Amino acid sequence: MPLPFEKPIDELEARISDMRRYAAEQDVDLSAEIGALEVRLLRLKRETFDNLSRWQRVQVARAPGRPTGLDYIHHLLTDFTELHGDRTLSDDPAMVTGLGRLADRSVVVVAQQKGRDTKENIHRNFGMAHPSGYRKAMRMFDLADKFGLPVITLVDTPGAYPGITAEEQGQAWAIAESIQRMARLTVPAVSVIVGEGGSGGALAIAVGNRVLMMDNAIYSVISPESCAAILWRDAAEAPRAAEALKLTSRDLLELEVIDEVIAEPPGGAHRDPLQAMTQVAERIQAALAELCQLSADELIAQRHHRFRRLGRVELLG
Repeated sequence: MPLPFEKPIDELEARISDMRRYAAEQDVDLSAEIGALEVRLLRLKRETFDNLSRWQRVQVARAPGRPTGLDYIHHLLTDFTELHGDRTLSDDPAMVTGLGRLADRSVVVVAQQKGRDTKENIHRNFGMAHPSGYRKAMRMFDLADKFGLPVITLVDTPGAYPGITAEEQGQAWAIAESIQRMARLTVPAVSVIVGEGGSGGALAIAVGNRVLMMDNAIYSVISPESCAAILWRDAAEAPRAAEALKLTSRDLLELEVIDEVIAEPPGGAHRDPLQAMTQVAERIQAALAELCQLSADELIAQRHHRFRRLGRVELLG
């Protein structure tokens, strides 16, 4: 289903599609008319997506058809081998981990995985990992250090699973341990927020030397709906909460929470997944090329410095 503000775009795309079909059926040349409409469509996409409100960007970050963690993995990597299980309790399908090759470089990948449809969303728990998911991620961080392999993490979750079962299994402890373990990595780590980056569930696998973010992704301590329910006792105030949270890539780049914004195709990643994934691959490769020049001690020091300076306070007057 299109998002409300995408309706004019969808109508124009349908008109172009109808004209192409008519031209083919009637064997007439409408290339000039179609070309003019395509230029108009590109302009409309840019005007629409350059001026989205923060709440509208939340909707784009959750849009159906947006590439999932596995989509990125299969596009970025060759020879990918998924590794399962936390060696303690179970395997969490909301967290996909494994080994693969990015161009000519072997890497470890950890990705949060939402479903592409209702059935898969239920299987993947809507991308909300249990403690076993974070323990599985830590197992991969151990492997990365053991074999000297760079780490790539792909963040896309509303947050860690908040259910009673997860709490009984030590959810908060698992997240804290994952943050600590990633901070101690002796290999380069690049984290990319590709969709939703919600709370500690996202931060647990986002302690990278470089933190990149898709243009229409979001990254926040809490979802707008939950924030609105707490502050105003009304989840319908989510748009107001989104404005206050400053959760967009542009906000976070200005606040130096992230290092780089990755441009999305006109109309968002859900309208051209292939181009979006190609851009992510290019930016990860560029980041790794820089980071692989650093020693283990330099990587740890850079990572610690990066996160310790977040939230710094400036005293005026």
